[in-house]
Amino acid sequence: MLALSSEGILPKVDYAIFADTGWEPKAVYAHLDRLEKEIAAPAGIPILRVSSGNIRNDALDPDHRFASMPLYILNQDGKQGMTRRQCTGEYKIKPIKKKIRELLGYPYPQRIPNGVFVEQWVGISTDEFHRAKDADVRYMRNRHPLIDLNWSRTDATRYLDSIGLESTPKSSCLGCPFHGNAQWRHIRDTSPAEWRDVVEFDAAIRAGNARANASGNPLLGQAFLHRSRVPLDQAPIDHVTAAEWAARQHELPDATDADEVEQGVVDGCSPWACRGEADAELTQDDFGLTS
Repeated sequence: MLALSSEGILPKVDYAIFADTGWEPKAVYAHLDRLEKEIAAPAGIPILRVSSGNIRNDALDPDHRFASMPLYILNQDGKQGMTRRQCTGEYKIKPIKKKIRELLGYPYPQRIPNGVFVEQWVGISTDEFHRAKDADVRYMRNRHPLIDLNWSRTDATRYLDSIGLESTPKSSCLGCPFHGNAQWRHIRDTSPAEWRDVVEFDAAIRAGNARANASGNPLLGQAFLHRSRVPLDQAPIDHVTAAEWAARQHELPDATDADEVEQGVVDGCSPWACRGEADAELTQDDFGLTS
């Protein structure tokens, strides 16, 4: 949408906002720098980078309140579950809303008068039109330009290819539990340092939230980044044949779609349309006690 605006296909936006969790892949930060230099700056569109902190560091800091990630849980009785997904709200939506309030001239906790609002563009295509929703506050009004253009994901990809952005990476945390096997393999095979990082993080969160443990509310089970609920460096992330997939079905009882196991959620981590949210059944409370 930034490129469409810069080329005049869509109206010129006042700002583009990137919510940084502090733990994006190197490729995402490099791509953002490129967008800023080659597309946004020449068009006079500021890219505002906002943040609520570093999600990786916060998860491991016993002194920091942590908004939990949707981790895969193996309970002591062998039953499986997931922790609550609070990270999108805390590390994506919250800093965006804070910045929007500042841009409107009414930082929190000031009341925003009726009729004062921003138009916010959300990049949902026709493939997922059912995920297009209104904003949950009066000072933001969502618009979905790709749907207005009747563009599918294929149309958007074709456009990016045509302007030299065919290598656009998905924006999501390096250690997002909603990665598919293809994404885990890509990290392992192309970025050894980032692979070590996620493997170390996976091991570090096995016993749960650092703050919960420090306050005497330990996780009653074990937490994992991979849906197989085994350590990431032992997880079955290599491509499997259809026959092998059928044989392994029992290993991944919560994975009902082979394509999602392989590719992960389609959109990466969108603040307003995280596809993983439907999968996160709450069997743990705040990355801590069993509910």
